[in-house]
Amino acid sequence: MVRKYFGTDGIRGRANGEITPELALKVGQAAGLLFQRGEHRHRVVIGKDTRLSGYMIETALVAGFTSVGMDVLLLGPMPTPAVAMLTRSMRADIGVMISASHNLYDDNGIKLFGPDGYKLSDEVERNIEKLIDSDVSKRLAKSPDLGRAKRIDGVQDRYIEFAKRTLPRDLSLDGLRVVVDCAHGAAYKVAPEALWELGAEVIPLGVEPDGYNINKECGSTETAALATKVREMRADLGIALDGDADRMVMIDERGHSIDGDQLLAVIAESWNDDGRLTKPGIVATVMSNLGLERHLKTRGVSLIRTPVGDRYVLEQMREHGFNVGGEQSGHIILSDYATTGDGLVAALQVLAVVKKQNRPVSEVCHRFEPLPQVLKNVRYKKGKPLEDAKVKSAITSAEKRLNGNGRLVIRPSGTEPVIRVMGEGDDQVLVEEIVDGIVDALNRVAA
Repeated sequence: MVRKYFGTDGIRGRANGEITPELALKVGQAAGLLFQRGEHRHRVVIGKDTRLSGYMIETALVAGFTSVGMDVLLLGPMPTPAVAMLTRSMRADIGVMISASHNLYDDNGIKLFGPDGYKLSDEVERNIEKLIDSDVSKRLAKSPDLGRAKRIDGVQDRYIEFAKRTLPRDLSLDGLRVVVDCAHGAAYKVAPEALWELGAEVIPLGVEPDGYNINKECGSTETAALATKVREMRADLGIALDGDADRMVMIDERGHSIDGDQLLAVIAESWNDDGRLTKPGIVATVMSNLGLERHLKTRGVSLIRTPVGDRYVLEQMREHGFNVGGEQSGHIILSDYATTGDGLVAALQVLAVVKKQNRPVSEVCHRFEPLPQVLKNVRYKKGKPLEDAKVKSAITSAEKRLNGNGRLVIRPSGTEPVIRVMGEGDDQVLVEEIVDGIVDALNRVAA
């Protein structure tokens, strides 16, 4: 069943376009009504990143939640994983993060967490959508039962202490020079402070949010400025977070990028050696490089694949008992500590390995040679191009040519009329040829 408001990661769209005060008000009322269970005084925690529209959406959400009798605790700018953690820690009935993750400032979104700190199931989201589109006027709180709202202090310190406790008590980052790019986003205070308290020499970037500059030429999707600063300062490494700090990639001392696949390999191997993996495997998506899968296999660690999206990774982890998972883009979920991706906690786990091995980051974090990977997008106007006979024939022919020495991932985008064609294999020329062949077939149908 197609959902009207929720996508793969909450509700997201253009601020004052799709994401309006009216919608935020209704989301607050709908979620507030759905999560009122029992006779206790119900409450919600709300965090946000640094987008200008966050003020508008936050105020509308407060009106929605208080109108159905829920008390609201406003956290201010906080990472998404911090909101999830505080939802549990503060015994809230629901948690809300106002963010559009790695998007630029003119987008925004609403992410919801249940009392256990996990993102909501499809079924719960569908129930919220039904309430959004219904008349709830008769279910609003009576005048004496309206909720209260207040801003609370000290939550940044609570999250910093939580992040630090994921490392052994005797581990110090003393001697490491770290550049951390906070993307002018939600972690602009907590990430540099946590690294400094752990002993690192910290050079902060992206810590001057103005409402407009979040993710602009910075953060996990734009690492050129970070790479330049790492080389300029002769730092040991750079850490790049995205706007809500639930994903992270790194830059080594030479200025080279380290993606989520390499970081997953570092953490998986370290945890496997220390007997910390709950199962001899990790979870990743269909986009993770085949080189990662092959490398882990030589270490006795399997790789289980899911569709694209950190929610699918987490679902697989919870269902089958894995405690490490993630995406090539830098969402890394360590379920021993967090209920969602946590860029800072993942970075600390990698830094612990760097300190333990006492080698350059370029050596510690280069675990395998990625296979050549080619990704192309084909835009279409209507219909279902993947069901066309000639497209199916091109895909079958491509799979035969790969002959088991690579992978094809062909999928429609979940957000736009685009077919994504990804091929990878040992022979780059062959991979490019087969991807081009499928793209040509799709273009003929899509034209």
